[in-house]
Amino acid sequence: MSQVASPRFWAGPLRYLRWSARERPAYFWSVFIGALGPVSLVVVPPIRKRLGDHDAAPIPLTYPVPTGPRKNLTGYGDETE
Repeated sequence: MSQVASPRFWAGPLRYLRWSARERPAYFWSVFIGALGPVSLVVVPPIRKRLGDHDAAPIPLTYPVPTGPRKNLTGYGDETE
């Protein structure tokens, strides 16, 4: 039996991709799906905006302090005798 040598990538990229999809499918699809991550950072946000999906308002990090004088509380044991 003669062993067929794996094609070199730079000699024929499409031939190499066909070969790797057939002979090494786990590696091929892992690299393909992994390459979609950075591409999605550029492609997805404009599509979201076009479809009407906007970012949520940021969560407040502080409690809003009311302006004006403070009310004097009465009842529930707050009065002094």
